[in-house]
Amino acid sequence: MIKAVIFDFDGLILDTETHQYEALVEIFKENGSVLPLPIWQKVIGTSSDFKPFKYLEEQTKKKHNQQQLEDLLKERFHSRLVSEKARPGVEDYLAAAHSLGLKIALASSSNFEWVSTHLKNLGLFEKFECIRTSDDVEKVKPDPALYLKAAKCLGVEPEECLVFEDSANGALAAKNAGMSCVIFPNQVTQDLEFCEVNHRLESMAEMELEKLIDLVQK
Repeated sequence: MIKAVIFDFDGLILDTETHQYEALVEIFKENGSVLPLPIWQKVIGTSSDFKPFKYLEEQTKKKHNQQQLEDLLKERFHSRLVSEKARPGVEDYLAAAHSLGLKIALASSSNFEWVSTHLKNLGLFEKFECIRTSDDVEKVKPDPALYLKAAKCLGVEPEECLVFEDSANGALAAKNAGMSCVIFPNQVTQDLEFCEVNHRLESMAEMELEKLIDLVQK
């Protein structure tokens, strides 16, 4: 029986992933190169030592001012996120989970400062009983530690949790934790190869939470 729902953050609640990729594509184009989506997809939902502007140097065979490019990315990424709202259906799912008496947590491979800042901007920070981030574990997704810690924080068993994810690494983490998982891919993750999950939807606006839980529990 599902007693708790655990949300991912980047790409699921706030589509940071698409905006970050689009900002990078712009910068690569301005510097005579391209950043193929499959290359970027490898780092989505996990921690990686991939440096996009080092990759740019490799592709262009030219030296670039790394700090200047990082600052430019930060500026353009931020400007895209300022007016961004939560993905469709997210607020409805949070409200429904509360009304159904479900425990609510968040587990993200990003750090707490990043996650909490954006949740507060969206007015959603107080909706979560528990938040676990990269600050709380040695290994992030696809390692199951984040989800297991979130379940422990909520006082529920892994099999009593339903995870909402948008990335392949995140879905694998949920399954490795022994949890049910429904995926809601975004523009940059929709073509990824996912592990076996319980269901896939385009957005949370597509199906009411109660109906989705009934579907998962069948």
